Amino acid sequence: MRLVPLSRILAAGVLGAAALSVLSGGTTAAPEPTAAAPQQLESVGEERAAAIELVAGAGRADATTVRHPGATYVKVHFSELSLSTGDYVTVSDPAGNEKFVYHGAPGRGYRDAEDSSYTLHGDKGFAAMSVEGDTAVITVHRASEFDVAAPVVRVDKYWRGWDAREHAAANIGLNSVCGADARKDVVCYQTTFPTQYARSNAVARLLIGGTSACTGWRVGDTNRMLTNNHCTSTAAGVQSTESQFNYQCATCGGNNPYTPVKVSGATLVKTSASLDYTLYSVNNFATITSFGTLYIESRQPVLAEKIYIPGHGDATAKRLSIYETTGGALCDIDTVNLDSINTGYLCDTSGGNSGSPVLATSSHKVIALHHLGGCQNAGTRMSKIYPEIIALIDNTP
Repeated sequence: MRLVPLSRILAAGVLGAAALSVLSGGTTAAPEPTAAAPQQLESVGEERAAAIELVAGAGRADATTVRHPGATYVKVHFSELSLSTGDYVTVSDPAGNEKFVYHGAPGRGYRDAEDSSYTLHGDKGFAAMSVEGDTAVITVHRASEFDVAAPVVRVDKYWRGWDAREHAAANIGLNSVCGADARKDVVCYQTTFPTQYARSNAVARLLIGGTSACTGWRVGDTNRMLTNNHCTSTAAGVQSTESQFNYQCATCGGNNPYTPVKVSGATLVKTSASLDYTLYSVNNFATITSFGTLYIESRQPVLAEKIYIPGHGDATAKRLSIYETTGGALCDIDTVNLDSINTGYLCDTSGGNSGSPVLATSSHKVIALHHLGGCQNAGTRMSKIYPEIIALIDNTP
């Protein structure tokens, strides 16, 4: 196997970097030397202006829709939400598979215990969690027919997800697939690699600021998530982030993902640009504990040890990278120390995989945090991150 020096590694754990090698034909070849490109986020959507005001009559529910034909998601932003006691607003998809409830403007002191997660975007308002598909239904529910105080419900903007054509155009040729793409839906490995399948449940797709995507995962037994610093690195960035669990297909190759469970970022706990990690907490933590968690390996990687990577490359439903090429060798560590920080491997990744855990098959613990690509692909060794965050997590299996 021919290895590629670090000088040829490009920032392809994320989309939006300069062109990365896309290899075909089931063989691994070394790309031509290319200067490292800046790390950027994968573009998955855009912000759109709106001017919507809802007024519900006493004792009834009034609704309106925000629809963008072909959108993969719609995320609604409220510039104002003033409700009387007992009144509430819901944001849902037309079928009601997703429904988010708000009794007032969260983040500004108005939130009931049963209210849904929300995101903040540096203005006086807040955003509801995104709904899958191209239509969001906003409904104002009045508590009593005798309630004469009219609610104030204003929507000033929304974010909508690119369709497949727009997504491809916005993220041209920015893969890091080392040979024929061997990734498969996680459910494809439920029987053949049951532990790898189970561990992948703790991995989430991240929607950042309404328009960008990465991967994140639960770390330890407390309310902690880990992703890359280049995905989100500030308190404001964390508060604008959705962590979406169980976004994975029900059947192998079925293109039929479950409706994800979505929680919003709460607090930036610690971040490092040099090691490219961000540790944060989420709101509504109890709703994601059933997906399990991952633990960190504090040791160095070992040459040729087997690894695997669950993640949301291209922001699609979760896939597992277990084989280097279809029907080929299992993924392993090809270069223990690419430099003072990174370890190298040829597991397939693509934009959106940034922040994915690289797990050691021997222990099923995280041995690296994926963040670079170019065949070799690379992750920060967890032996570097571990000393900085161990006091902030519970890493006891």
